[in-house]
Amino acid sequence: MAAPAEQRVCRQTWWFVVVLLSVSCLPMVSALIDGLYCGTEVCYDVLGVPREASKAEIARAYRQLARRYHPDRFRSGDPALAGETQESAENKFLLVATAYETLKDEDSRKDYDYMLDHPEEYYQHYYAYYSRRLAPKVDVRIVILVTVCAISIFQYYSWHSSYNEAINYLVTVPKYRIQATEIAKEQGLLSRTKEKGKNRRSKEEIREQEEEVIRDIIKNKIDIKGGYQKPNWSDILLCKLVLFPYYLTSYVAWSASWFYRFTVCREEYGDQEKLYIIRRNMKMSQSQFDSLEENLRDSFLEKQLWIKENYEVYKQEQEQEMKVKMATDPRMKRYRRWMKTEGPGRLTFMDD
Repeated sequence: MAAPAEQRVCRQTWWFVVVLLSVSCLPMVSALIDGLYCGTEVCYDVLGVPREASKAEIARAYRQLARRYHPDRFRSGDPALAGETQESAENKFLLVATAYETLKDEDSRKDYDYMLDHPEEYYQHYYAYYSRRLAPKVDVRIVILVTVCAISIFQYYSWHSSYNEAINYLVTVPKYRIQATEIAKEQGLLSRTKEKGKNRRSKEEIREQEEEVIRDIIKNKIDIKGGYQKPNWSDILLCKLVLFPYYLTSYVAWSASWFYRFTVCREEYGDQEKLYIIRRNMKMSQSQFDSLEENLRDSFLEKQLWIKENYEVYKQEQEQEMKVKMATDPRMKRYRRWMKTEGPGRLTFMDD
């Protein structure tokens, strides 16, 4: 009977040792954690103020200590710094600055006071400290707004540059230049009146004025589509984001109207609805579809491409036509010949 009792006592002793070792491995529960805030020092004690001190009292204590321990003001013979070295004064200055940074902010001070009152929440203090320390100093909303504005400005001026490039090219095209000149003459914008005295202009000035008139007529009469179209403020990113609720509401209302008219009521498609279905089948954007010639869009309606089966037949015809064109085009023949003889993936050796 004694042996089982001794074994039971021995087993209980081992369990006690294991629990004791486990507890000893846990971090010490302390209100002051090295690496957080003022480390093993109390920030209030560093500044010499009580926990109930106001912001003004904390700022006054900080200024006094900062003047005393500032590295630029350190003097080895100063009686107020007796026993201090340059290095120790710098360390105290950094500690004072850390204490002030911790206590001057209401949220940071609240976290610090919570750490002093609840030392057992060890990992929560680490999270609160580093989440606030690593948080961005600038409001994220301001950063996003500035970024969107910068992108919008770049968009507008890029589109404006492309539009001016297109106008400069069209001015040099004889077809458009002749038409613009005729319109300018009909409107009396190119009438050369005889000028005398000080108001007389040189030939270069007259030519520059005529070019400007032709350019303005081309700019007003020609409707450029696609990537070189005239820039519009409503197309930039900022305006689209501001008007997004309006666009979303309009789209929902349009979808509901489409469903009611053509699914519930079984109405016949109009020309605009037919063109919309054709554009959706072709997977083209609105600007791309608008840049097509009007007679080409009319041919889509004649072929009834809004019907899925007709569009599939049209698509196969276009692909077959493209294959024939590529097979008969001399440039494509040269390209295939080059790919076969000297293209990538072929190694040749040339004798000197």
